[in-house]
Amino acid sequence: MTLLIDLLPPDISVWTFAVLVLLSFGASFITVAFGIGGGALLLAVMATVMPAAALIPVHGVIQFSSNVFRAALLLRYLHLPGLLAFAVGSLVGCVIGGAIVIELPARAVQAGVGLFIIWSVLGRKPVFLQRWPGLIGAISSFLTMFFGATGVFVANYTKALALERHSHVATHAALMTIQHLLKVIVFGFLGFAFGPWIMVMACMMISGVLGTIGGRRLLGRMSDHGFRRALDIILLLISIRLVWAGVTGA
Repeated sequence: MTLLIDLLPPDISVWTFAVLVLLSFGASFITVAFGIGGGALLLAVMATVMPAAALIPVHGVIQFSSNVFRAALLLRYLHLPGLLAFAVGSLVGCVIGGAIVIELPARAVQAGVGLFIIWSVLGRKPVFLQRWPGLIGAISSFLTMFFGATGVFVANYTKALALERHSHVATHAALMTIQHLLKVIVFGFLGFAFGPWIMVMACMMISGVLGTIGGRRLLGRMSDHGFRRALDIILLLISIRLVWAGVTGA
């Protein structure tokens, strides 16, 4: 126990560490089973127990790990068109976001992303998302440098492709792998010290892998109709929460 405490960052207790590890499992389970939602849930809870300066880069490492394993697990379902354009756009977005000294107002970003997703779920299908993967990559990657969990934004691109459920999850995971990897690299260049967080990140990554394996079993038992309904409900709930946080600051 003493050794574990010594390996944890100063601001993280053993109980907080245990909660984060369990939460990582739950977040990965939710994401692979329902296509989206785990990253935002993980970020929301991490924001209440972690220093603000470490939140986005550490969250990025955990999400990179979960997404790369999820993409590998469902590799044969991967939808390749648009992947390269998204990667190029993501690189541009991360670099520009990292170069900006003055941060965007978090509340404005939350409300804006939330309203966009509500419109795309309830309104007419956003066909332009299918045509401009590079633009989606640039915008979402720019926002992720400040906001963190933009998986719900990227999910609207994969949703617009009208893929079957396995292909949707695999493609979304691949896109988010690219985005989180680039984000972590940029934060490294900006001087963030990942060293003190190695123990926390390693355990959360292992827990996330186990959650991915469990969530895949549920995914295989769902129908495409049930998957899309669950995806829409989760997107709407997260979006309402984002708009509420943006308006009230809660």
